[in-house]
Amino acid sequence: MLAYVFYPVGLLCMMISGLRADTTSRATDTLHATPSIRLYTPYTKISVHPGQSITYAVDVMNNSHVTQNVDLWVSGLSPAWDYSLKSGSWDIRQIAVLPGQKESVTLQVTVPLRINKGAYRFYLHAGQKTVLPLTVIVTQRGIYKTAFTTDQPNLEGAANSTFTFNTTLQNATADTQLYALNAEVPPGWDIAFKANGYKQVASILVNPNSTQNLTIEVHPPDQVPAGKYQIPVMASSGNTGAELNLEVVITGNYGMTLSTPSGLLSTDVTAGSERTLKLTVTNTGSADLKKINFSSSTPTNWDVTFDPKTIDELPAGKTAEVSAVIKADKHAIAGDYLVTIRANTNETSAKADFRVTVKTPMLWGWIGILIILIALASIYYLFRKYGRR
Repeated sequence: MLAYVFYPVGLLCMMISGLRADTTSRATDTLHATPSIRLYTPYTKISVHPGQSITYAVDVMNNSHVTQNVDLWVSGLSPAWDYSLKSGSWDIRQIAVLPGQKESVTLQVTVPLRINKGAYRFYLHAGQKTVLPLTVIVTQRGIYKTAFTTDQPNLEGAANSTFTFNTTLQNATADTQLYALNAEVPPGWDIAFKANGYKQVASILVNPNSTQNLTIEVHPPDQVPAGKYQIPVMASSGNTGAELNLEVVITGNYGMTLSTPSGLLSTDVTAGSERTLKLTVTNTGSADLKKINFSSSTPTNWDVTFDPKTIDELPAGKTAEVSAVIKADKHAIAGDYLVTIRANTNETSAKADFRVTVKTPMLWGWIGILIILIALASIYYLFRKYGRR
């Protein structure tokens, strides 16, 4: 009797156990089954700066056997972040994918300008079950203001130099800004702002989260004393602005004159002979002159040599003497000729124009007189011999 009672009960337990095992197996298969829609992009964690835009190329893949209309949306981003979903040139919120095929969409995300440094996680959804997690690492705190920068704020040179600064004006705001450009320069100084390398401007329009390259040219007076000069430069808009401090270091001004001890710029020479001129070179600047070289422009077949050929150094306010030997062409006819002599350094130069009068040699003069005397004597002889006939 007990056997009949327990046999059905044991069979029932076996059936229930088998049913549970089958249910568990199907649940496990369902859990590990490939989802019908998948999302893929190769770059899921990107480091950027505030205000930068990120473009994700995303593949929407349909692993099912039917066409899927897939809803697309983004979650996890605060309202300060901007994003768009596009396919081609169209903004989309849903895309149809054929069985076993994939479609490409573009997700563009713009990081806010006003943001703290850190990692930000958000999600791209495809339908109710597929999620693609994405992470943006913001590498620095957003400034949300104007920045005025240069790689080289300090330049050094002579007073008659042009100091050129290459600068960058950054509009790190969400609005287009019209910046007025100003500078505080000492009296007598000139400053010019140039956009795009050549166009002089007094103001500049900069788009949101954009930069504009500016060239700033500073022209000091020629006689400005040596020293350091601070040049504050401002770019200001209605509600934002920035200042850049530039520094100009004047090493001195360069000047030089070339003349003679008497100031006379004329001489004479006999054709084929030489004439030595004494020249004076004066440093009229406030900086020393080094490696002064001499050159000349002369008529054809003339020559000029200098002694010394080079002045190694001439202190400010000092004068040095140089000899210039002018040799005229032996075939030069009598008259006035122009000889230009120049003194040159890397920083400045000077020149002097000399009027050189060429005279014929005295020998030819005596020969001419002798010819005249011979002619007169011949005439006298002829008169004496034939005059009585």
